[in-house]
Amino acid sequence: MTVKEIMERTGMKSTGAALAYIKDALEDMNTISETHFRTIQLNVNSNQRFYDIPKESVKILDIRCKHHNNEDSKYRSIPRIIYEPTLADEDGK
Repeated sequence: MTVKEIMERTGMKSTGAALAYIKDALEDMNTISETHFRTIQLNVNSNQRFYDIPKESVKILDIRCKHHNNEDSKYRSIPRIIYEPTLADEDGK
């Protein structure tokens, strides 16, 4: 749909105002839903709790691990913790 068609359907006469409304709407849609994301996979090592996160990461949506709280080899989300972990680090970090 073109700007001209939107203006005809809404009855707007000012192109500048129409463009401003369209830009605002696109910005609102971008903040509501994630539009630019990618998935990466890291290998999990035995007895290691901390891993390096890629520097280009802005927001982590979910972390999943195979065999986490299940026996059917499906990826499951790892729950987040609020407080410091009570178990000692075996990897020394």
